[in-house]
Amino acid sequence: MERPNPDWRLLSLDTLRGAAIAWMVVFHLCFDLNHFGWLEPRQQFLSDPFWTWQRVCIVSLFMFCAGASQAMAQVQGQSWLRFWRRWAQVVACAALVSLATWFVFPQSWISFGVLHGLALMVLLARLTAAWSTRVLIGLAVLALLAPHGLSHPIFDNRWLHGVGLVTHKPVTEDYAPLLPWMGMVWMGLALGPRLQGIQLPRNRCTQVLAFVGQWPLSVYMLHQPLFWGLLMAFSR
Repeated sequence: MERPNPDWRLLSLDTLRGAAIAWMVVFHLCFDLNHFGWLEPRQQFLSDPFWTWQRVCIVSLFMFCAGASQAMAQVQGQSWLRFWRRWAQVVACAALVSLATWFVFPQSWISFGVLHGLALMVLLARLTAAWSTRVLIGLAVLALLAPHGLSHPIFDNRWLHGVGLVTHKPVTEDYAPLLPWMGMVWMGLALGPRLQGIQLPRNRCTQVLAFVGQWPLSVYMLHQPLFWGLLMAFSR
């Protein structure tokens, strides 16, 4: 992936994103160990609140950081050319995720997971980045509440469930619809500039997390194939 411009880095944002990545990697390692039967007792990742709420927190952090990154890009005058280059990377990776999961999980392949949702939400964030903080927070609250009050069976098919107004959760390995997650992106877009006022100590921990936080897409795409390869080798 393209190396981030060091002149645009914000330690607090990179560290927060790095913490989300580290949490995600540990979560996925536990999921994979459970899948291969190495966790006793067997864990229910889709129903146990201990695991489901961790996923909610991890995705919330990722979406908040995505919105905050767009806020910083707006402040720093990021060009549309640079935006489209990074956006194309996310879209390409989302397509690879769909293709790979279609082969591995043909009945529950990912058609609108975190990367698919991120591609759409980052584009919406870019288009609304100049809106006032009050409007963005208002939109964020509405987006977060919408799935709890609005739903219709028309959104239950695979081609429309990405909107998020489903009557029941689709059968898929990963699901990050526009609603409610766009709410966290708008929240990050509204509050992201305030991260500039947070001064973190530059110690080993923050430097490692910040470094990891500069490569979210690379880590996201590589860690699961690595885990699966190692666990399959050990299982044999």
